[in-house]
Amino acid sequence: MSKRRLVITAVLAGASQSETARTYGVSQGWISRLMARYRAAGEAAFEPDSRAPRTSPAAAAEETVQLVLELRKKLAEQGLDAGADTIGWHLTHHHQITVSRATINRILVRHGTLTPDPSKRPKSSYIRFAAEQPNECWQSDFTHYRLTNPDGTPGTDVEILSWLDDHARYALSVTVHPRITGQIVVATFGQTVTQYGIPASTLTDNGMVFTTRLSGGKGGRNAFETELRALGVMQKNSRPNHPTTCGKVERFQQTMKKWLRAQDPQPTTIADLQTLLDAFVTAYNNNRPHRSLPNRATPATAYTARPKATPGSPRTDTHHRVRHDRIDKTGKITLRHQGTLYSIGIGRTHTRTRVLVLAQDLDIRIIDAATGELLRELVLDTSKRYQPTGQPPGPTPK
Repeated sequence: MSKRRLVITAVLAGASQSETARTYGVSQGWISRLMARYRAAGEAAFEPDSRAPRTSPAAAAEETVQLVLELRKKLAEQGLDAGADTIGWHLTHHHQITVSRATINRILVRHGTLTPDPSKRPKSSYIRFAAEQPNECWQSDFTHYRLTNPDGTPGTDVEILSWLDDHARYALSVTVHPRITGQIVVATFGQTVTQYGIPASTLTDNGMVFTTRLSGGKGGRNAFETELRALGVMQKNSRPNHPTTCGKVERFQQTMKKWLRAQDPQPTTIADLQTLLDAFVTAYNNNRPHRSLPNRATPATAYTARPKATPGSPRTDTHHRVRHDRIDKTGKITLRHQGTLYSIGIGRTHTRTRVLVLAQDLDIRIIDAATGELLRELVLDTSKRYQPTGQPPGPTPK
C-alpha cells in the first residue's frame, strides 16, 4: 500500500495531521496539500501527480510538427536518409526554421515514426578517420544491382563501379557495366582524373581488378597498378575480410542502392539505370547534408572548400619478377604483363621442361630450371599477344 493511501486513510480515521506526520515521517504541509487534492480529485490522490508543466510555451508549433512529419515521409519515400539531422538541415535551409535534433527526435517518437533502439552501439565508440584534403585519397568499389524486366520479373544482374573522395565523400564517378573488368577500372579512373585531377592515393579492397598482390605473384602488376605507379599515386588496399577499412564507399553504396530501390519504375536497361545513377549523384553531392561532414555540409561544399592534394613524383623503378613454370606441349609459356596475357614461344624441343622465368619489366629471360641453360632472352613486344621464336617452323636441326 502506498504511503499516500496510508496517510489519507489515517487522517480520515480521525488522526491529527501532526500525529500522522510524525508517524509516517512527512511534513504537515505535504499532508495538507495531499488532503486538499483528495477532496478535489478523490482516489486519484493515491497516485503521484504528474510533474509535467501545465503549459509549454517553448514547445514546437503545430505547423512545425506537421512539417517535420511531412519531411520524414517524403524523404523516406524517396529512399533518402530521413533522420533527425537530415530533417533539421532541410528545415534550416529550405524553410528557415531552426529546430534542435532532440526536438525532432521527440516529435518522431511521439507520432510513432521512429522507434528508439538503445541497444545500438554509441557512435562515440567508433574510431573515425578521414583524409585532410580533397584528392588526398579516393576510395573505390563495385556492387551488384539487378535490372527489372518489362513484365516486372527480375532481370539481368549488372555491376556499379564508384569512385568516392575520402575527405568530402564526394561521388566523383558512378557508372554501371555488365561486368567490371580491369580495363573498365583503368578507363573510369582515367576519366575521373581528367575531370578532377590526380589523387595522392587510392584505397580499395583486394579485388583482382584493383590489385594482384594476393594472387601469388603469378600475374605481376595489373594495368591499374601500373597506371598508379606511372602517375606517382600511392595504392592502398584493405586487409582481407576487413571491409570497414573501405567503409565510406561501402556506406555510399548502401545509400545508393536504398535510393535506387525506392524509384518507380525500376530500370529495365543499363541506360535507364545510368540515368538514375546520374540523378542520384547530383542529389547526393549537392542537395542533401552529410552527417559525417562538419556542419552537415554537402559533399560538394566540402570538396571545393580546401586546396586539392597532389601525388608524389612518378615512380620509375622497374618491376622484377621470378616465376617457376613448365613449357606446354606446343612449346610455349604464358606471362601476364599489365593485366594482358602474352604467349612466349620457346620450341617444341623443350616441351614439358621446367623453367625459371626472370622478368624485369619488358626484359625477359627463360632458363632451364634443371641445367641453368638460357633457353630464350627477349624484350616483350606488347603489340603482339604471341612472341614467336624467330626460327623457321619445324623441329630444331641437330
